[in-house]
Amino acid sequence: AGEIARPRRHPPHDPRPLSPMDSVARGTLINLLTRTAAVALVLAITTITARIGTETQGAFALFTSVEGVLLALLSGFGIALARRVSHHREQPAALLGAMVLACMGLGVVAGLGLWAASVWGPPAYGSLWMLALAAPMLLLAPNLGGLWLGEGRMGPMARLTLAPPLLALLGLGGVFAIASSVGLPQVLGAWVLAKVAVGAGVLWVLWRSARLAAPDFSALRAELPFVATIGLTNLVGLLNYRVGLFVIERLLGLSSTGLYSIAVVVAELLWFVSGSLTQAVYGRIGTPDRAQAAATTVRVVQLGVAALLLAAPLLWLGAWVLLPRVLGPAYAASVPLVGLLLPGVLLFGGASALSAYFTNHAGLPQVPAQVAALSLAVNAGLSLALVPALGMAGAAVAASVSYTFTVFVLAWRFARHAGLPLRQVVVPGAQLWRDLQAVALRSGGR
Repeated sequence: AGEIARPRRHPPHDPRPLSPMDSVARGTLINLLTRTAAVALVLAITTITARIGTETQGAFALFTSVEGVLLALLSGFGIALARRVSHHREQPAALLGAMVLACMGLGVVAGLGLWAASVWGPPAYGSLWMLALAAPMLLLAPNLGGLWLGEGRMGPMARLTLAPPLLALLGLGGVFAIASSVGLPQVLGAWVLAKVAVGAGVLWVLWRSARLAAPDFSALRAELPFVATIGLTNLVGLLNYRVGLFVIERLLGLSSTGLYSIAVVVAELLWFVSGSLTQAVYGRIGTPDRAQAAATTVRVVQLGVAALLLAAPLLWLGAWVLLPRVLGPAYAASVPLVGLLLPGVLLFGGASALSAYFTNHAGLPQVPAQVAALSLAVNAGLSLALVPALGMAGAAVAASVSYTFTVFVLAWRFARHAGLPLRQVVVPGAQLWRDLQAVALRSGGR
């Protein structure tokens, strides 16, 4: 299929080895600052809903969790696109055109399902009709962003991360200026409209830069097994993060769901550190050189977990001081849950790089999918057993245990595939200390 008659303005990025640390540190810093800003924006929205009431926060958490399930299941196109760019060194404009149509078509189908759930499902899911209307545009940004992820271009990725919560918050500010108050419908409406606007904006940017071509559906069909595996992997992984939330809603109600969701949001802030590092080197992990990809992965896993070890106590202290003061006294109940979640969340910070190795380098997304399925089974089983006896704390313990299980099984699978001793993966070596010294020196130099 022929491309639109306009020259490409963005040549493919050629990732280089992870030495020295300069470009990796720069990419990680961009990602970390971006994610920190995005988290601040999302926390501002969460603060608005939480201060309305714990039930409102619970409904918002369920709404965004269902959205997350949809995006997890149908965002495999982006990872496939990133792999075509980083591993195969392609600029697949015709494949990109086919993916646009596929995302919009799947969004229509998903929207019908969401509409049915809002009409015939439990009352807590009654607001899903808003998500149903947005679904055709909802999948564009997460999937088309795979182009920049594969190129290692952190600037566009940063804008893609910041735009939705920023637009949603601006929308809520406009509503408040007009009506002097906001409720759950206004929060959800602003959230959904922001996602639609960003999806349309990404499509416009790619069209303007001539990166879209007439759709090549044969190329898309060749990618579908990989895309489907990624989708199932993402879905199982997300359910592993959120199964406790759904169990609590069914057994304890929306108010408890709101309290637990705040603990989850706070604990998972740790992943923005390790996730920023993984995203910065995602293209490098995709290199065809197995030894280089494995060495990069080990460095990222160990450096990420070391960073989280330093951040976790500060995060818990911040939660203890701020949650009751910012969100209200009711949210003091969320603080012990954060402490129960943090051990597993901390160790799970190493899983993102391990998954990237199997997905982007080895082309084996079924490996993290299999491990995530085992972890989900552990998490769901423990949640159903512990929540009736321990309440919200039972869900937190179940999540922490399942996260720990996941990262160690994934590390074992990685060590076997890469031909490395497991000890070399999980026990820090001299390279970690050199990396930490390099980061410290660069930080001091600034």
